[in-house]
Amino acid sequence: MEIAKADFIEGMAKGMAVLESFDTERQRLNVTQAAERAGLTRAAARRHLLTLAYLGYLDTDGTHYWLSAKVLRFSGSYLASARLPRLLQPTLNRLAAQTRESFSAVVLDGEEVVIVARSASVGGQRLMAYGLHLGARLPVHATSTGRVLLAAMNKTEFSAWLKGRELPRLTPKTTVDHKALRAIVAQVKADDFAVASEEHELGVHALAVPLRNMKGQTVAALNVVASPERLAPEVMRQDLLPLLLDAARELRPLL
Repeated sequence: MEIAKADFIEGMAKGMAVLESFDTERQRLNVTQAAERAGLTRAAARRHLLTLAYLGYLDTDGTHYWLSAKVLRFSGSYLASARLPRLLQPTLNRLAAQTRESFSAVVLDGEEVVIVARSASVGGQRLMAYGLHLGARLPVHATSTGRVLLAAMNKTEFSAWLKGRELPRLTPKTTVDHKALRAIVAQVKADDFAVASEEHELGVHALAVPLRNMKGQTVAALNVVASPERLAPEVMRQDLLPLLLDAARELRPLL
C-alpha cells in the first residue's frame, strides 16, 4: 500500500525493524549486531532495544537482548482474529486424519512464506518436519508453497520479485540459479501444483497446490509434507494430489 510521508511514523518503523532483526539464525543480539541487522546507528539501536526491553518485548542480561514471550501477543491475536486460519483449520485436520500426513496453509510475505495454519497432530503421522511450526517463516524459492505463490504472479511481478535477488543455498539440492527457478515456476504454473524435495531442509519432501478465492486470486498455498515414496509421481497423482485439489475446490467459496 502507499502512504503519505506525513503519515509515516519513522520511529515505529525503526522499532519494528529491531524486533524483526531477531530470527532463528540470531536469537540473541548485542547493540552492534542489532544496529547492523536493522540498518540503524548504534545509538539508535541501543535506544530501541532499551525501550523494547522496558516494555517487556525483549529480555536482556545487560549485554545481549532476546525476544520475550510477550511478542506472542501479536501472533496470538492474529490467530484468534484472522479469518483465513480459522477457515482452513478444519480442512487441514480432516486431511491429516485421512492420511496421517502433515498439512500446512501458507501465505506470501516478501521473500518468505509464513505458515498460518497447521494440521493437528494425529497418532502415527508419518513425518513431522523440524521447523515447520505455526508461524514459521520459510524461503520462497526453496519451498513447494513458495513456488506455488510465485507461479500466481504475472510475468512482470515475478521478474520484479526475482530481479537482483540472491537465492541462498540451504541444502546441496537448493535451486539458486535464476534461470532454473524461472523454468520451475513456469512448470508449476502449467501443472498447477509444485513439488520440492530436500531444497529447504534435507529429508523434507513437500507437495503444494494454490488456494484461490471465487475471483480466481491465489490467497494462500496448501501443502503436505510426506516421504519421497509418497511423492513419487505415480503415487502422488493417485493419492495425495487429488486430496489437495479437492480440498482447494471445497475451500474456494469460503475464501
